[in-house]
Amino acid sequence: MSNAQKGFTLIESLVVLSIFMILSSVTVISLKPQQSVLNNEAFLTQLKADLYYAQAYAIAHQQEVSVVFSPANHSYSLLLRSGQEHLLDRTYSTDIELIEGTITLYFKYLHDGTVNKFGTFLIISRDKTYVMTILIGKGRFYVTEK
Repeated sequence: MSNAQKGFTLIESLVVLSIFMILSSVTVISLKPQQSVLNNEAFLTQLKADLYYAQAYAIAHQQEVSVVFSPANHSYSLLLRSGQEHLLDRTYSTDIELIEGTITLYFKYLHDGTVNKFGTFLIISRDKTYVMTILIGKGRFYVTEK
């Protein structure tokens, strides 16, 4: 065998590189829809955690915590003392839309952890619609896919 036979030719290397690039692009294209699902789950998880925090804060500090959604700004806030003091401000993806249902996008956790309003509102993303239900009584809530 001569020294010229020990490596790959340029054509062989280009074929292997082309196959690698095609497989890589197919993988990226197939993962794109998963990003939307992950964004939805991240938003819902964060929203639930923030609502639990608002309720716990209201009980621990014996004061009202208002939850105010601002769909135009794609944000929501947890407020103390009738809106004077911000406990938390959070923004969310522009791909997610909140729509009033049987409850307005504003409610309060009272000093004992209960809510002053109850009902449902919609959370709409690109590919799914969710219903958030806030229950009367102990301030519990849950999210279901519509």
